[in-house]
Amino acid sequence: MKSELSLLVTGALFGLSGGLSPGPLLMLVITESLKHGTGAGIKVAMAPLITDAPILLLAVTVVSQLKDIHFVLGLISLGGACYLVYLGYESVVFRGAELATDGSRPKSLKKGIIANFLNPSPYLFWFSIGAPIVIKAAGVRPLGPVIFICGLYLLLVGSKVVVAVLTAKSRRFLKSRGYVFTIRILGIVLLLFAAVFARDGLRFLGVL
Repeated sequence: MKSELSLLVTGALFGLSGGLSPGPLLMLVITESLKHGTGAGIKVAMAPLITDAPILLLAVTVVSQLKDIHFVLGLISLGGACYLVYLGYESVVFRGAELATDGSRPKSLKKGIIANFLNPSPYLFWFSIGAPIVIKAAGVRPLGPVIFICGLYLLLVGSKVVVAVLTAKSRRFLKSRGYVFTIRILGIVLLLFAAVFARDGLRFLGVL
């Protein structure tokens, strides 16, 4: 019982930390919530539930065999930087809310999936921290990995959903200059993350 509780708490702490830590996915949750409402923000928040499953399986499979993953992480980081430049530019040139006037769909879930799949953070977490915990937990308790993963994603996704709900309450602010300014600032933040990802990618590849 003590082991199960320990795994649940460990997963929850990692999830809360990852869910509320500043990062491209959190910024995208905020941006999409402001632009398109609570539902769009929640869809972005759900992205890790889709993207992390193959990453987890890959990490658990190769973690005991692969000693140097810097090249792979470097390519992922550079790909993420390129996509963040696109998202950042889209927000920086934003001129105001044009919501639902043309029947267009925000495709928030797709944006979240792409952004998170190209984010090196899940790979770094699962290869360096998550996979070893899962493997060790499986050796102690059959349901250990499930308990850890449930605690992790309950808080990782849950905290971002809360952010989306709280952010969307400001939608009355949508047509104001302050709103446009906020979106553009978030775009600049995404561009800064792109620069960080590019730097990390070059470091992983040994260029810097």
